[in-house]
Amino acid sequence: MVQISKPFFIVNPKAYLYGEQAVELAKIADEVATKYNIDCLFTAQFVDLVRIKAETTHLIITAQHMDAITPGRGMGHVLPEALRDAGVQAVVLNHAENPLEIGVLDKTIHRAREVGLMSIICSDTPSESRAIASLHPTMMICEPSSLIGTGSISNDDYIKATNEEVRQVDSEVLIMQAAGVSTGEDVKKVLELGADGTGGTSGIINAPDWRVKLEEMMSAMAAFKEAEFT
Repeated sequence: MVQISKPFFIVNPKAYLYGEQAVELAKIADEVATKYNIDCLFTAQFVDLVRIKAETTHLIITAQHMDAITPGRGMGHVLPEALRDAGVQAVVLNHAENPLEIGVLDKTIHRAREVGLMSIICSDTPSESRAIASLHPTMMICEPSSLIGTGSISNDDYIKATNEEVRQVDSEVLIMQAAGVSTGEDVKKVLELGADGTGGTSGIINAPDWRVKLEEMMSAMAAFKEAEFT
């Protein structure tokens, strides 16, 4: 399983981009992440993952879902071993747009661990964050579902509360706070409030210049990292 350094970044185009556009954004993210020495997760549609892996060098290739199946029966489901063998290193689960029941989530995290994939689990409320932390995923994305796609960042109380709930259960779980994060100042704020990583979707893909936006956000992360360790 890949080791990730804090603070880290995620670029999550969801289903807004695919094919050539997804590859273009991935290449830009790869170059900017390399420049600032930032570990960067990049999600994409399943059919684009192999190409993105082949055309980048620094990104942590991340699937947007998988199922808790094993090789054999499972028509229409996403096999963990197939993702791993395609070069995928992590998987996002339980996003508000594709939620999972807690029992299914537990099994899927277990399967990810079995095949060496990092599990990145989305959570909504502080209480849900605490419950999911008890499943011991690699990391979590804590964001109120009501803020997804709105451009509004989580308030300080929410960030502090979800960070605390997760760390009381498992201090090894890495925490991303990403709701509404779209500027360098947003990146700085969530990191100062205790997040291990951040990133975005709409704030990046809707920017008039993807490279300029990623430079703004990742340079803020790099500056925070430098200040923390000097």
